[in-house]
Amino acid sequence: MTIALIAHDSKKELMVQFCIAYCGILSHHTLVATGTTGRTVSDATGLEINKFLAGSQGGSQQIASRIGCDEIDLLLLFRDPLNPKPHEPDEASLLRLCDVHNIPVATNIATAEVLIHGLERGDLEWREIVKNS
Repeated sequence: MTIALIAHDSKKELMVQFCIAYCGILSHHTLVATGTTGRTVSDATGLEINKFLAGSQGGSQQIASRIGCDEIDLLLLFRDPLNPKPHEPDEASLLRLCDVHNIPVATNIATAEVLIHGLERGDLEWREIVKNS
């Protein structure tokens, strides 16, 4: 499965800690991320991550285009709900695309943990079956 990682600046450390905790699971999947998030996580974990542009420079849109082409299977988007960002409308489009394409998405660590445990158990294998049929 291909997992996309995006984290607002104030949530990057939380994303790093999440990826450290679940490195064993994540290492069995293809990871993509916005630039700074990908670099930060990769440096801390050693995970191989395909990095796009920084989110504010279009990285979120690059991930959105991959969602539209069925190249992303899961999105972890750790966002800061208390400090809106100028590119937040891009995130609304990103979330809408996830809904259209039935992409599981987590916008906080609690939901991310549920999804990662489901991924580990094989609960998300239906995505692979649908993509390959």
